[in-house]
Amino acid sequence: MNVLVPSSAREIELSARTASGGAEEERPAAASARLSRPLLAILTVFWIYVTVSNVLYARSMSLEFDPDGTRRLFAHWDARVVQHLILFPLLLGAIWVSLRVGWRPAWRAVPMQLLLGLIFCSVASPLLHDSESIMAAWHGHPVTTWMQVPHGHGPDEQEKPEGLISPAWVGSATSFFLTYGFALALVTGFALYQRFRDSELRLAAVERAWSGARLAALRMQLSPHTLFNLLHTIRGQIGWDPAAAQSMIVQLGDLLRRLLNAGERDFSRLRDELDFARLYLELQQRRFVDRLTLVLPDWAALPRTWVPSLILQPLIENAVTHGLAEHVGPVTVRVEVFQSGGGLTLRVVNSMAVGRARQPDGVGLRNVRDRLAVHFGDRATFVAQPTQAHEWVAEIHMPLLEEGPRSPSSESR
Repeated sequence: MNVLVPSSAREIELSARTASGGAEEERPAAASARLSRPLLAILTVFWIYVTVSNVLYARSMSLEFDPDGTRRLFAHWDARVVQHLILFPLLLGAIWVSLRVGWRPAWRAVPMQLLLGLIFCSVASPLLHDSESIMAAWHGHPVTTWMQVPHGHGPDEQEKPEGLISPAWVGSATSFFLTYGFALALVTGFALYQRFRDSELRLAAVERAWSGARLAALRMQLSPHTLFNLLHTIRGQIGWDPAAAQSMIVQLGDLLRRLLNAGERDFSRLRDELDFARLYLELQQRRFVDRLTLVLPDWAALPRTWVPSLILQPLIENAVTHGLAEHVGPVTVRVEVFQSGGGLTLRVVNSMAVGRARQPDGVGLRNVRDRLAVHFGDRATFVAQPTQAHEWVAEIHMPLLEEGPRSPSSESR
């Protein structure tokens, strides 16, 4: 045990360091190497929404300024669709570069992020002109001038944009800059959610590994403790009854085989646990023939349930050891099982000497408390205390587990 526990702790510490620190250092490069499928799906749905919104907005504005539809004040819907189709790969590229740049350090990352947004939004208006040319060539008609607003001197007199920096360009750049910012916020938020989810999964994996190592250490703690008590029992028989000692050694071999098998899994059937307890108590009874009386529950009345492996063994050992201590009369060890609703109660009762002071909890009782806490948390309780009838009662109340774990070790039994 002194070798297994530190080794498990080192493995858990290494896995935790790999899952947290190492993964955090490698995550920026890994996350920015490519856009994941969920991010691509989110950006695709978002861009479809932006395309439809812009087309409908342009249509509504055109009807607002020209209800009769005699003049073409805005680009046609198919040109806007082509514009957004061309802008979509540019959006993906800008988002990809943005993920690679990140946000730290801020003095360097923020200007680069702003520059990416400005580059993206500055090409939106020229691309709309190019889309108009593409659709005009597609339909076979000359390019029409759009975004013309009456000047006021006549129905045919119009002011035309001069140069690249025009009100139409500024309006388009502003709109697409906000659109790009929203897309970047959407992707960043989803990336943060993925990072939080991954950290929760890593934390859960580390907690499971720690719980498994702790349970394994607690189970390994029972083996030498039980073996020492049983060997001490057989030693008392060798001197005056060698034949009985040989028979007990055979029983000890069967018991240790069951002990090792039970120590390899977290849960066992209740009947297997009581069968193991019966073998142990029969070995002790052969040593204390006239002093030890056993009362076990009816096998046919036992509920078909699962319990933590070797959870009864420390209580039974404690009942035999402390029941016989400072007691010259007969001692009765009684094992009781109760099922009530969704709960299961396991009780081990032993008679004790009158006036014997209560002893502090030993390794076995602390082991039971720790294992119940790991398996069930506050859903299980354990009480060990004397009663006024000069008996010691150790009682476990835990959830009723009607279905066992799906593992090869459990299914083979």
